[in-house]
Amino acid sequence: MTENALPLATPCTAFLGPQRLATGDLADVALAVNARLADAANPILIFEDATGAQIDIDLRGTTAQIIARLAAYQGPAPEARKRGRPKLGVVAREVTLLPRQWDWLARQPGGASQALRRLVDQARKADEGRTAQRLAHERAYRFMSALAGDYPHFEAASRALFANDPAALATAMEAWPADVRDHVLLLAHPDEDA
Repeated sequence: MTENALPLATPCTAFLGPQRLATGDLADVALAVNARLADAANPILIFEDATGAQIDIDLRGTTAQIIARLAAYQGPAPEARKRGRPKLGVVAREVTLLPRQWDWLARQPGGASQALRRLVDQARKADEGRTAQRLAHERAYRFMSALAGDYPHFEAASRALFANDPAALATAMEAWPADVRDHVLLLAHPDEDA
């Protein structure tokens, strides 16, 4: 992943080898990494906290040049939408359904949009956090694969992560550096709003 898809305020964490170097907004982490590049004996890796994905940032030049480059990657501001109810947070997007599904939606009280919103809300309630847990596992695994893939008991830690077994995960990671263990556990915890 590259920085051109990330806003400057994206929460990130940088590691200097197995040691956590910086945590914060992308811009702050980029500057902290830049300050340590000259004396870094180990590689410095930066991860997006929301996804666990490693990101690459061009850290050449001065602080002003780095910030200017990061700001330039943000691109133009998105156009204001004219359709829908923006004050309510309603966003118009395309949905592809079969004709029989459109027919069923058309017969529902309030129309297709209201019926779809009800169905989505029912599915979210029935989810009981499974989606958030899956996303957290995937996020932690991306980080683990990039930074801890050659650590002892990596496979056992991966199995424990996806089995949602925190005790087995902690046991498998016992020999890992503390900062790496702590970050895996942080990423493995599901976000409440997912």
